Amino acid sequence: MGNIVAKFGGSSLSDAGQFRKVREILRMDARRVYVVPSAPGRRFDGDDKVTDLLYAVCRAKREGGDWQAVFLRVEDRYREIARELALKLDLDEPLREIRRNVENGAGEDYCASRGEYLNGLLLSDYLGYYFVDPKDYIFFASDGTFDSERTNTALSARLADLPNAIIPGFYGSLPDGAIHTFSRGGSDITGAIVARAACADLYENWTDVSGFLMADPRIVKNALPIRSITYRELRELSYMGATVLHEDSVFPVHRAGIPTNIRNTNHPEHDGTLITHQADETKNQFVISGIAGRIGFSIISIEKAMMNSERGFGRRVLQAIEEAGLSFEHLPTGIDTLCVVLETCQLEPVKEQVVSRIMELSSPDTLTIHDDLGIIATVGRGMVHSPGTAARLFSALSREKVNVRMIDQGSSELSILVGVDACDFEASIRAIYHEFVR
Repeated sequence: MGNIVAKFGGSSLSDAGQFRKVREILRMDARRVYVVPSAPGRRFDGDDKVTDLLYAVCRAKREGGDWQAVFLRVEDRYREIARELALKLDLDEPLREIRRNVENGAGEDYCASRGEYLNGLLLSDYLGYYFVDPKDYIFFASDGTFDSERTNTALSARLADLPNAIIPGFYGSLPDGAIHTFSRGGSDITGAIVARAACADLYENWTDVSGFLMADPRIVKNALPIRSITYRELRELSYMGATVLHEDSVFPVHRAGIPTNIRNTNHPEHDGTLITHQADETKNQFVISGIAGRIGFSIISIEKAMMNSERGFGRRVLQAIEEAGLSFEHLPTGIDTLCVVLETCQLEPVKEQVVSRIMELSSPDTLTIHDDLGIIATVGRGMVHSPGTAARLFSALSREKVNVRMIDQGSSELSILVGVDACDFEASIRAIYHEFVR
């Protein structure tokens, strides 16, 4: 029998009642033997996440404020959970240790990581699982980059000795032993790392939503859920704004060939979204899998006669972009045109420098910049097998009188990207959704 790694987000462990739900979920499947907890999240509107409070502790200490008053709020959250669950764990010593380290100047990463650390201690005591401190098994290089192979070797060996374990998310250690954290949302990454190390059959990511939806519910009312999606499709959607899963957490499980299941702690009866390497066509009745997009882009449009025969033209344009410290998002091209899509907020401070350098290096016939652009990705593994998909998409936009500013489709035909004016962004998403999802 294989095992399952279950990661539970902050909303799933925000109070004692949520801890009880987690225990019942684990009891529903005996394969759920390795658990990765986040720090407690908000219990209600207006409440504070514990991680935010811990950042505030560090900030108050650094600025000479009353950090102990803020830390007392953190203590109260954990003591309340321990009291309501009747835990045997004595929190006094770990809390005293944290206070001492903060007093002695512990950094922001250390402070923030204590949310997961303390929640891990509570959950370990509540479930009777072994506690594994990530600082001893999840490693970063001195420059802060994650050391995946050293981590996998050490963590695999440790988990092989344990029938079950709690491994707090979000942090590990630098070569000198100092605590170092992933970016916010990094418990997702830890969960994927543990799944790879444990050679798990499945990585479950438990949160407060029942998987991905086919479109942003703030734009498309009653958007249908995505039951099954591939990692490649998820990469496209995540890049364009789908935020249920931390983007960096895909890599370890993708590399190891482990499927990921996004589930809802408050509705464990829902199947959620299953992310796999190979598509299960029976689980997707539509040509598309999902739609996602973002606004805040600019297009630099460059025209020059006989551009295609001018050796090095594209390289010189991108050289100007690189010299300004920018990275481009997309690069749609034609015979005599080349478009470079960048984030407006990145381009704006160096716009004059970029334009001047492109003109100097490439001598285009014309150069124009169009701001206030939204880019929408329509993603679906079924599109390659469905003739007329692009025609349907552009017909839907035409009926809404949307002016398409950019079109980009990769050779894999996994997604079609369109650029539209920001004022048409939401209408465009609704038009595409209702064309393909009826």
